[in-house]
Amino acid sequence: MKFRIISTVFALVFLMSCNKDNEILNTLNDYNLSMESKGYHFGDALELPKEVTDNAESISISFGDKETSKLVVDPAFFTLGDNPVTFNIKKKGGEILNQDATINVFAKNPEAKLTYEIVKEYPHNPNSFTQGFQIEGNTIYESDGQLGESRIWKYTLGTTTPIAQTTQADDVFSEGCAIVGDKIYQLTWRNKKGFLYDKNSLKLLSEFPYPNVMGEGWGLTYDGKNLIASDGTKNIYFLNASDPSKMVRYISVAGNTEAYDQLNELEYHKGFIYANVWQKPIILKINPANGEVVGKFDFTDLAKINTKDETNDVLNGIAFKGDNMLITGKLWSKIYEVSIK
Repeated sequence: MKFRIISTVFALVFLMSCNKDNEILNTLNDYNLSMESKGYHFGDALELPKEVTDNAESISISFGDKETSKLVVDPAFFTLGDNPVTFNIKKKGGEILNQDATINVFAKNPEAKLTYEIVKEYPHNPNSFTQGFQIEGNTIYESDGQLGESRIWKYTLGTTTPIAQTTQADDVFSEGCAIVGDKIYQLTWRNKKGFLYDKNSLKLLSEFPYPNVMGEGWGLTYDGKNLIASDGTKNIYFLNASDPSKMVRYISVAGNTEAYDQLNELEYHKGFIYANVWQKPIILKINPANGEVVGKFDFTDLAKINTKDETNDVLNGIAFKGDNMLITGKLWSKIYEVSIK
């Protein structure tokens, strides 16, 4: 009889403890979900619910291979955009509770709404699956994707006749390209390598691996010192132009109220990075120092005219002709020159 009473008491205590643990975790989960859309800014404190802090001896947050007990959004620990984390709660009795969450960190300043005016239209090959788009003088350098159709080619703006071109093997899906001096660098999607060409003849000179931290190759540009690449995530990578297998640094990108990923074709112009976002009719203007989106173009009207299939023929192509911007897209029949207001 005594054993049965003890067992019953133990079961009740255990049940109460489990209920308390669930209460703590549910309260923390409700708080985290409520903060996902609101987001944080660097320097903000994580003001966790009293139900959590009153029952905790200590709380830490782990993120990848890092861990901190400071409940502050510290740029040494967090990046702009979404941050998958785990809360580790050590109760006063010694038990450890864990809960996964997403902490969104947004830019402090609202991005400017950038406007434009179309000043000229040029023909664009409607069969070109545009992945990289550059202009030098009056010559367009374009990287086209798709397995069995990938190539690097150049043509005079206003025509669609190739001056020179080099095709890739059938198992290569070409991506972004960038001009560096008398050379052109070109990424591939999933082949984990890039190509280096002579700019004049487009003769293939060599191949190079890109850093393992980049899961795929998407966009590419050049800031006069480093190659700048995207891989379809929220991150932009600065690569050593002499050895693109080496990453110099990276930034994560976010706006004031929104995190962005699937960053695609890139262009560097007068101190800023301009980026397409895959399958969205927008172009972001990004501060390369910290990843903050400082401005955004909305090209919905042009996308409606040219996009019949929202998964394929989407806005993707940025170049600058002086201070005017050239834009085009995958399988678009036109290149638009726009002045920025």
